[in-house]
Amino acid sequence: MSLPPGFLDELRSRTSLAQVVGRKVMWDPRKSNQGKGDMWAPCPFHQEKTASFHVDDRKGYYYCFGCHAKGDAISFVRETENVSFIEAIEILAREAGMPMPERDPKAQEKADRRTRLAEVMERAVQHFRLQLKTGAAAEARDYLAGRGLSSDVQERWEIGFAPPGWQGLWDHLRGKGVEEDLILGAGLAKPSNQGKAPYDTFRNRIMFPIRDAPGRAIAFGGRAMDPTDNAKYLNSPETELFDKGRSLFNVRSAREAAGKGQSLLVAEGYMDVIALSEAGFTATVAPLGTAITEDQLQMLWRIAPEPVIALDGDTAGLRAAMRLIDMVLPQLEAGKSLRFAIMPPGQDPDDVIRTGGAGAMQKILDQAQPLVHLLWRRETEGKVFDSPERKAALDKALRSAIQKIPDATLKRHYGDEIQRLRWELFGNRSKGQRQGGRLRGNWNKDPAGATPGARASLLAATAGEIEDQLREAVILAVLLTHPALLPDFEDELDRLDCSLPDHARIRDAVLRHGGCEPNELKAKVVGETGADALEKLFTQSHIAVIPAIRHSSDVGAARQCLHEEFVKLGARRGAAREVSEAMQDIDRLADEGLTWRLTQAALAKERAEHGSSEDKTVYDTAPSGARMNREERSAFDALISNIQFTKPGRRSD
Repeated sequence: MSLPPGFLDELRSRTSLAQVVGRKVMWDPRKSNQGKGDMWAPCPFHQEKTASFHVDDRKGYYYCFGCHAKGDAISFVRETENVSFIEAIEILAREAGMPMPERDPKAQEKADRRTRLAEVMERAVQHFRLQLKTGAAAEARDYLAGRGLSSDVQERWEIGFAPPGWQGLWDHLRGKGVEEDLILGAGLAKPSNQGKAPYDTFRNRIMFPIRDAPGRAIAFGGRAMDPTDNAKYLNSPETELFDKGRSLFNVRSAREAAGKGQSLLVAEGYMDVIALSEAGFTATVAPLGTAITEDQLQMLWRIAPEPVIALDGDTAGLRAAMRLIDMVLPQLEAGKSLRFAIMPPGQDPDDVIRTGGAGAMQKILDQAQPLVHLLWRRETEGKVFDSPERKAALDKALRSAIQKIPDATLKRHYGDEIQRLRWELFGNRSKGQRQGGRLRGNWNKDPAGATPGARASLLAATAGEIEDQLREAVILAVLLTHPALLPDFEDELDRLDCSLPDHARIRDAVLRHGGCEPNELKAKVVGETGADALEKLFTQSHIAVIPAIRHSSDVGAARQCLHEEFVKLGARRGAAREVSEAMQDIDRLADEGLTWRLTQAALAKERAEHGSSEDKTVYDTAPSGARMNREERSAFDALISNIQFTKPGRRSD
């Protein structure tokens, strides 16, 4: 079967070799660098214990330093699946969502036509470049010089000019013997509706050639010289060579530069790409007149795991970014995301470089925001949250957005960061920032006049939040004292949604280093979270009454304590979620079923907090079979009751 030119190149560009190989091997985490696509594993082609099999995901090649096996994704599938060349391509194409070319007996004829179309495009590139040197292009040369593009830069980027005439390129190509059908097929001319000869697609425009990953000229972008022209920028129509949604301007050079360690930048237009590249940011691409498509996003991730979107500092640029969020969230996975660098108001990257140089641009890139912060900004900026209903609406919108993320672990981390931002917003807002309930300014600033103790006080939380924070603290303190129990409670800890940022950081550190001895674990946690976080945890008064903390050698008490706290915390939060969902449904589902749901949630919470039965012995028996002194078990519950006796929400301004 003959494949059309460019099919295999596109297949390779849309396929992650690391993902293909990862189905057959276990990566060595000590040698691999997922961020750079530099992966190592024991070779799947011969028996070995060391990781001598290397995958360069950016270049799309593998090599074994033991048996010297080498190749790309196609050869890997052929060897490991024992299939033919075409069958391997079919497997990869199906995974990449690419339809296989039909088994057409005229496939070679089509392939030849595409080759001829590419040759016509190269003729057009050369023609436009020559036209830029003529007297008719004086205004275009002045414009380019005014934008800081010297003659050398113009040569490097093959910039040309299409004169104002209606048939300049048409007559030139026809004079060289190029068939009319090929000129029309390449998108360089359009047929006349008045029975006349076809006319040029591009007229009175500065011309930028668009090349694909292998380097073939597949289209043009033209910048109008006439300020009254309806289309300031015009791209070639889609052709057999050019698919706008699957192409990126400057993709070939950007891929090479990203492979050498540069950050991949995504700008809005041709001039931005040229300005950034000439300033040293050579790993820069641009979509072609449309918002980033799913296909382009996958292309970007094949080049780099975390591209930076360089946004113009105007309303249109921000709107485009906000729309991009909903398309990206369902595509996210561990190690693949986006960051957003927002230019100063009214400026684009070209403006920033011309006024402040490469240094000014680098400062903006260094401050690029992660996707989660842009999501938060979209849902909160300029909005009023002066009532419980509006706060609930914010929570619902954020929850709905996060639910689009398919990766459970990534979804949890997004939830943690949103929780931290929410804590800063509603827990640390000063009078000057409220201004009638509308959010303004920097939400991360501390409230005016608030002491550190007041900011961290439990008085800022509701009764339910107080209980959650206390139970979270007990769980973390017990695990830090008894890290050997982590394997038994690792799933519960991994799913634990912490109410406080410090608790979340301690939880993550414990999950990473839980196999250590207690003192070593605490030292590593301090190294990641700082001494203050751990000191605050263990100096809380209720921690001292926990038997598992007082008697650090009593593993049974520690196990029983962890079991109870996870059960009670889960039951309270489950009941709270049920109530929240019921409140949302109350208008349309106010029936006996809704009442039953709320009753069951309350009963589950009651059973978890007080046990299914009570007796008069000095011990309680837990579901796990462990026995615990009832007096000690009650100490913590009594403390919670006393704390809850204080009305939440009262604070001094």
